[in-house]
Parts: sequence; structure tokens; C-alpha cells
Amino acid sequence: MLISEASMKSGLSADTIRFYEKSGIVPAIERGSDGLRRFSPENVEWLTLLYWLRKTGMPMKDMQRFAGLYREGDRTVQERKALLLGHAETLKRKRTDLDRCEEVLAEKLAIYDKLERNQT
Repeated sequence: MLISEASMKSGLSADTIRFYEKSGIVPAIERGSDGLRRFSPENVEWLTLLYWLRKTGMPMKDMQRFAGLYREGDRTVQERKALLLGHAETLKRKRTDLDRCEEVLAEKLAIYDKLERNQT
């Protein structure tokens, strides 16, 4: 598939895909005789993973580290897993913080609702 379809399926813009490719965090993407990139389902799966890692706040340096470990093969599975587990822990902490923020906002909104009712 071409970059436009890979972009649509992965959630990444074509520019981001090109940037990630130049940054070395995307495994090799084949090119057709016309010089255009040809994305395999595996490429799109990888791009989709990158989309969600970035969307959840994984730093580029960690994404580059993950990609580098992937290129080194199966002997790095434990390191890749550890990196993803660390990111999962970060997400849990962020979720806890967001839940608390939501509680604080709900309390404040309840106060404003009460003030508005008292004004009428």
C-alpha cells in the first residue's frame, strides 16, 4: 500500500511517517520501481504501535531505543518488554493523576452549580 493508505490506517500523517523513517524508528520500507514507498501490513502494524506510543507520551528517545532493540533481534525481547512495562507504569501514574484532576474539577463544578442555583 502507498503512504496515504498507511497514514490512514496507522493514524500518523505522511510527514510523520517520513520523519520516523528518517529517524530510524521504522523498519525498512520497500520501494516500488517508481521509487514510491510500499507499506506491508507489518509496516502498518509498526506505525500504529508508534502512533500509540507517542500518543501516550513516550519520549522519542525511548521510541528510538525500542526500535534499535527491535533491529537487534530476538535477543532483546526482555529489554523491549521492560521498556514497554515501564511505559505502562507511567500511564498508570498519569491515569491516577487524571482521575484525581477529574474529581477536583467535579467538586469545583458542583460548587458553581450551587452558586448559580442560589443566584436565581
